[in-house]
Amino acid sequence: QVQLIESGGGLVQAGGSLRLSCAASGRTFSNCALGWFRQAPGKEREFVSGISWSGSNTYYADSVKGRFTISRDNAKNTVYLQMNSLKPEDTAVYYCAAAVRKDHTIVIVTEGRYDYWGQGTQVTVSS
Repeated sequence: QVQLIESGGGLVQAGGSLRLSCAASGRTFSNCALGWFRQAPGKEREFVSGISWSGSNTYYADSVKGRFTISRDNAKNTVYLQMNSLKPEDTAVYYCAAAVRKDHTIVIVTEGRYDYWGQGTQVTVSS
């Protein structure tokens, strides 16, 4: 079992930055692929970024590519999402997710393939 707790959300002006963190407890997630998703009001939850459990591979949605950076610190059981050049359309609840996998290189983009989810943290970008 893995418990995930996100933090770092808040209100920021367009063009600003935020760094989200997701800390795991209950078991180490060094053998988990990790991901960030978001859900805006009235919309489906969507993939934002993912990272393999080795950290060697990452993947981003086109909408955030070049602005967001995902990273992980397995020693701290934490995954991060650095968000720069934020836009009002980035406003959403952001969720982290973990998927237990033997393949240390895999990045998972499909919501249904994740095993554990956090409760989410609100990010609001004002124009």
